[in-house]
Amino acid sequence: MSAITRDEVAHLARLSRLALADDELDHFATQLDQIVGAVARVSEVAAEDIPPSSHALPLTNVFRPDEVRPGLSHEGALSGAPAVEENRFRVPRILGEEA
Repeated sequence: MSAITRDEVAHLARLSRLALADDELDHFATQLDQIVGAVARVSEVAAEDIPPSSHALPLTNVFRPDEVRPGLSHEGALSGAPAVEENRFRVPRILGEEA
């Protein structure tokens, strides 16, 4: 017997504003029952003496330290631009406003 009934799936579908066919109700009831069963098995395995963790191995700071490095020069940044105007990137006008 399924722990998740067809009526419960229909109720969830109504709450979610989903239109489900009759065969979908049966299909999703079976799938949701399997999901709930899997979660229940995982919670059975959890032991009191095992502290909760987000990773199997302890993590240390994995980020590199901030270092000031030179960036692109003005000329270097504009060197790859298809069009330049007044030392700026030239792009097509998208608004009909006057400059």
